[in-house]
Amino acid sequence: MDDPRPPGLNPTNLPEFTVSEISGAIKRTLEGEFGRVRVRGEITEMKRYPSGHIYFSLKDEAAKLSGIVWRNSVARLGLVPENGVEVIATGRISAYGERSSYQLIVERMEYAGAGALLARIENLRIRLAAEGLFDADRKRPLPVLPRVIGVVTSERGAVIQDIRTTILRRFPRDLLVWPVAVQGEGAAQQIAAAIAGFDALPDARRPDVLIVARGGGSLEDLMAFNEEIVVRAAAACRIPLISAVGHETDTTLIDFVSDRRAPTPTAAAEMAIPARADLLADLAQKAARLAGALASVTRERRLRLVRAERLLPDLPSLLGTARQRLDDRGDRLAMALPNMLERRRAALAAFGGRLPDLPAVLAAARERVRDRGGRLLLALPNLVTARRHAFGLAEQRLGSGLRQAVGAVHQRSGRILSRLNDQMPRAALREARARLEGTAARLESVSPLAVLARGYALVTDPAGAPITRAAGVKAGARMRLRFADGEVRATADGGKPGDRQGLLAL
Repeated sequence: MDDPRPPGLNPTNLPEFTVSEISGAIKRTLEGEFGRVRVRGEITEMKRYPSGHIYFSLKDEAAKLSGIVWRNSVARLGLVPENGVEVIATGRISAYGERSSYQLIVERMEYAGAGALLARIENLRIRLAAEGLFDADRKRPLPVLPRVIGVVTSERGAVIQDIRTTILRRFPRDLLVWPVAVQGEGAAQQIAAAIAGFDALPDARRPDVLIVARGGGSLEDLMAFNEEIVVRAAAACRIPLISAVGHETDTTLIDFVSDRRAPTPTAAAEMAIPARADLLADLAQKAARLAGALASVTRERRLRLVRAERLLPDLPSLLGTARQRLDDRGDRLAMALPNMLERRRAALAAFGGRLPDLPAVLAAARERVRDRGGRLLLALPNLVTARRHAFGLAEQRLGSGLRQAVGAVHQRSGRILSRLNDQMPRAALREARARLEGTAARLESVSPLAVLARGYALVTDPAGAPITRAAGVKAGARMRLRFADGEVRATADGGKPGDRQGLLAL
């Protein structure tokens, strides 16, 4: 259904605004109504942008408020914002029209009471302790008498005066001061830079011990010495470090990482340098103890020397006895040498008398050799003749036995043939003839004459002993060769063993 009212007619008397006008009005209202405010809450959703601005939120049990720290306000903020830290933020309320949101433009922050500070310090202490920065084995001993003492503190406080006065009173040493701000904005960065600066000095100018000190104050005043940057700079310092922050009951994180903790700056100076009077008294006491010990050792050594001297024998008497013994041994040696020679000469003569007459022994041996040679020459032909005769007899017995055996076989064959008929005798004859020929062949094979008939010869020495190896025959040796039809004599020609050419000269 169409609207019957003419176009452009406003049905009410309410004014009409644009979105920008409404956003601007709200922004002006917020900034005019609240102005500068202090807001307490816990930091969350914090994010630092590359531009340097910090965006975060403050929250409590019921609400959450967006906050911004512009880049030019970060250095003057008073602390480093972290998630989970309860703070009191000072700034102004403003609105952001593009998102229809309001936010807190923060200019300064402070921790919300001692409880939040202590919780933050405890969390940092636990984290650094887990890294090992507070371990006892990292602690270094202080030098006994430092050449130069470095001090990191404020140049306008009473702390530096107390340290200077104490050092001049105890033992004047060179004092090198690095003035820093000990509280407030940028104090932690200055303290850390001073510690690192002392550590970076050349060896010739670097202090032998370093004191980081400030007077007493509230927990907020001592917060610079609880910052992580200061604790890590003290842990990385190669110079033995003494912390003297606050009063005796005050404890900061730098006390855990330092090599020694002093309750006050004056006590730190006393730790760093001994008192001259105390050193002199200690030296005098040690000198007295050393002198007493030296005198005691001298007396003990002298007493031992006296006792040893009493136990020593009479050296002149010992020397006279040794001389007398030497003279006696010399006289006995002079008499013993001729006597020993005489005894040796008599023993040699007696032994020579028992020796046989060597020329006679040699003559008798020659005679025995000559007799044995003659007898051997006489016996050798007889032995050869006896061996030849025995060999002939054996040959005759073997030939006669063979003829007798053959004759016996023929006779037995004849008798058998006479008793058998025509056919059976012939078969038996053939069988007997075959056996006879086989037996004759076997007899001929074992007969020495058959072997010699095949071209072999029996080689013996002149005594009739068989010669079986050429290696035993010397050049010029006389030998006898027995053939099937007779015997010849031969002389060895001297060929090498295994040589197939002629070795004999017939």
